[in-house]
Amino acid sequence: MSALALSVLLSFVSAVAYAGGAIVQERVAASSPGEQYAPLRRPAWWAAVALNGLGALLHVVALAYGPLSIVQPLGALTIVFALPMAALFVGRRAGATAWRGAVMATVGLAGLLALVGAPAAQSLDTGQRVAVALTTAGAIAALVVAARAVHRHPAVRSILLAVASGAAFGMASVFTKTVAVDWTAGVSVGDLPSLAVIGVLATAGLLLSQASYRSGGLAAPLATLTVVNPVVAAAVGITMFGETFRYGTTGTALALSCGVVAAGGLILLTTERLAREQRQAAPATSVPAVPAPAPAAATATALPADDPARGLLAGLEVPEDVSLPVPVPAGVPAGADAGAEVPRAAYAPFYGGPYVPVPGTVRHRMRVRS
Repeated sequence: MSALALSVLLSFVSAVAYAGGAIVQERVAASSPGEQYAPLRRPAWWAAVALNGLGALLHVVALAYGPLSIVQPLGALTIVFALPMAALFVGRRAGATAWRGAVMATVGLAGLLALVGAPAAQSLDTGQRVAVALTTAGAIAALVVAARAVHRHPAVRSILLAVASGAAFGMASVFTKTVAVDWTAGVSVGDLPSLAVIGVLATAGLLLSQASYRSGGLAAPLATLTVVNPVVAAAVGITMFGETFRYGTTGTALALSCGVVAAGGLILLTTERLAREQRQAAPATSVPAVPAPAPAAATATALPADDPARGLLAGLEVPEDVSLPVPVPAGVPAGADAGAEVPRAAYAPFYGGPYVPVPGTVRHRMRVRS
């Protein structure tokens, strides 16, 4: 097997490992919403870390056997592998819009990186390294603050964290290249600060990517990571390492067109996620409840035992401080015997309103004392 074929094979396996790590990270984020950045107690998260580490190792070995212009664009296959793997293993299917966005982002990125030239290897001096490290730290901090400010919009928050993660990984690649160029002349103790920066940026990229998968799904954050990472590295390479686009003005125009295509793919992925959130947050149509009529103030115990209205009023209660006056018929003296019958008022229900009295038969006996 030739060195170029081995490099391509390692790049494919590296993309599969990165995709697997991203899927596991997304599942861990979905099942542990209270732990945004580092769910250290979850064995699955450590499995994701191992998959990402395997992908990074294979990527470095692929770069050792093949040119950067071929190995780096193949890293964009991560998003292409991740969508079918997520549908196959965890049943997380992406819509047609997400697929179109992923393909556009991948094609645009691959074209952009394929047009970047490969000049002679250069390194950064101490002042440039300090400036790049401080600028990167400030940009990542600003993106994290912005993400916290838009916590009510999970899709936007996820994209901002993914951009921060991609920037951290991209700048880690820049410092890795710097150290690799320095080591061609021999290992030096002066490279220890650069190695420390690589470790900090790689760790920050991993933690931010974990947070970006929380409430953000898989497609949009992973595509953002896949695009931002090499674009940041390519931008630094063009501005500080003397790299240029191939084919002169034509290559520059093609590179800008590829960048527009990749940005359009990211927009499709973001809008697809936002549309899904709006559908999930739409309130269900509810039928207004019809208020029940207030119970009438009546009591069954106020009626005789043989009164038919007694059964209708059973179970209804009247406050104790409410009394119903009973008129005394004419002809009954004020000092009548207590055993004399007094008029009774029968109550019948009137639906839709309170109980109203209905006149009933008045029977009355009078005892006259001699």
